[in-house]
Amino acid sequence: MPASEPAFNSRLADLKLKLVEQGRAVQALIERAVESVFEKSREKAARTVEGDRAIDRMDIEIEREAVQLLIDAMAQGVRMNEHAVRTVLTIVKVNNEFERIADCAVNIAERVGSFLDPAATLPPKFRVMANSVAGIMQATNTAFASMDLAAAQLVLSTDDATEAFKDAILKDTEQQLARGEHGVEYAIALRTVAVNLGRMSDHCTNVAEQVIYVESGKIVRHQDDRWTKPARVEEL
Repeated sequence: MPASEPAFNSRLADLKLKLVEQGRAVQALIERAVESVFEKSREKAARTVEGDRAIDRMDIEIEREAVQLLIDAMAQGVRMNEHAVRTVLTIVKVNNEFERIADCAVNIAERVGSFLDPAATLPPKFRVMANSVAGIMQATNTAFASMDLAAAQLVLSTDDATEAFKDAILKDTEQQLARGEHGVEYAIALRTVAVNLGRMSDHCTNVAEQVIYVESGKIVRHQDDRWTKPARVEEL
């Protein structure tokens, strides 16, 4: 093995570890954003926004390191196998998904002002959905950190339930607004929280797809309200 190949493998492992830490930071950001709304805490909302800035900086750093790793590998004639190539590509894609999840957390935190009224109580469905999405993110981190196919499949299996929660919350909010139970600003805030929780779940399923791809070389797709079985490109 050329001397450059162990160095490449070491840098790739370090890059993956850095992204694992990024995923944990995003997990904490989700929890803080949700707490800011349920606890009506401007302080936690502000910390969520500040935390997103750190995630944005790491997002750029990880992408630059991934690009530089490929450039150096080509310049040094490193023989990258298929798994190594898939891993680098997956790191870039997962990095982007984590950054978008963080953006969703900020969108939620920025609505905290609409919930400061003592009479403004979030419906129980919101807490259930928020806890569910936090659990999905945790499972997503586990799947990526260990390249665990079973954990990735578990994340995919949660997709329909999260979508159903979101749809139910949006329907309830619209009906309550029509009956005059909520003001427009409050209803918009409720919708923002539900939509962004749903988007977080969507990004998590995208990460799960990438884990399946990097470990098996196979692709899954969401079709007709179900996930297809993992298949190679030529089988699709």
